[in-house]
Amino acid sequence: MKKIYHLANCNTCQRIIAELNNGEAFTLQNIKESKISKDQLEEMKTMAGSYEALFSRRAMKYRSLGLNEMTLTEKDYQKYILEEYTFLKRPVIIIEDEIFIGNSKKVIAAAKQSI
Repeated sequence: MKKIYHLANCNTCQRIIAELNNGEAFTLQNIKESKISKDQLEEMKTMAGSYEALFSRRAMKYRSLGLNEMTLTEKDYQKYILEEYTFLKRPVIIIEDEIFIGNSKKVIAAAKQSI
């Protein structure tokens, strides 16, 4: 399976998809329009090792909800990602049994190499 979880209106996500042959051979899921299911998140968590690895602390709501002042558990990370799409670190690229989370140059280079 080759899949990319992204936001269609995110310039960074679009640039990365373009770098990955315009997303050819990938199933693209715009997480704003097509929410992440609990099963999909569970699959990502299994591959990543934790919900925390999938959680974005850059989301605007992270501070506005006061989450930066709380100690969050794995259950909390799961809940917030399922409730609000912006809490998923983007993009999440799945290539067979490997997962690549986020937009750092190192992560994207590793994803390109895996193709």
